[in-house]
Amino acid sequence: MAPIIIRVATAVMAIAMTTETGELPLLRLMTWLSPAFPVGGFAYSGGLEAAVREGHVATAGELHDWLEALLRHGSFWNDAVLLAEAWNAGTDRRRLGAAADLARALAGSRERHVETTALGEAFLAAAAPWTPIPGGVADDEAPYPVAVGAVAAANGVPLDALLAAWLHAAAAQLVSAAIRLSVLGQREATALLAAIEPTLLDVAGRAASSTLDDLGGATIIADILSARHENLHIRLFRS
Repeated sequence: MAPIIIRVATAVMAIAMTTETGELPLLRLMTWLSPAFPVGGFAYSGGLEAAVREGHVATAGELHDWLEALLRHGSFWNDAVLLAEAWNAGTDRRRLGAAADLARALAGSRERHVETTALGEAFLAAAAPWTPIPGGVADDEAPYPVAVGAVAAANGVPLDALLAAWLHAAAAQLVSAAIRLSVLGQREATALLAAIEPTLLDVAGRAASSTLDDLGGATIIADILSARHENLHIRLFRS
């Protein structure tokens, strides 16, 4: 029995040390925002497919500009603000519910609404083994950024790391979609992700100190194309 007790004690001590150094929250963050995590993000392009079809995004450079606009002035920025609000809300059920209502109301098109709620619900289902789902986001149609922010806060994931990883995952998802839309190749894709790192860090830093008063956007073309995507008869993506 003694060797078993020693092994169990050692394992508990190792988990405690990992938690104290912040490595365990980091591992969870990497898992949740991995392309392999079963939320179905690969099925959505956020209107990028329509932008490619109409000639707004045809090169790696134009895709870079598209991502910059979304990060600084569009849906990526608003999602980052909502993510921060959910994280800061902690276990405040009423505040989380209000953030979820606002996130749904800000969806610029039917497909955008479907995208954020479908991803949010899938995320909560897949993240269930790590933590009880915080009240306020456990209801139907939980928006993706609010769901991730609430679960990350419950698991002690630092907000700055969460925002940087979230924005990188969002940008990487669109870059992956652009590869499938034949806008660029894999080497151009990795070069683009490297080039956009300063923007990701800058936007993450601003979002970390944001409030709901900072919500807003100016990406009118992207919003229009997200709505137009609904009328494409042949398409690769759901949004």
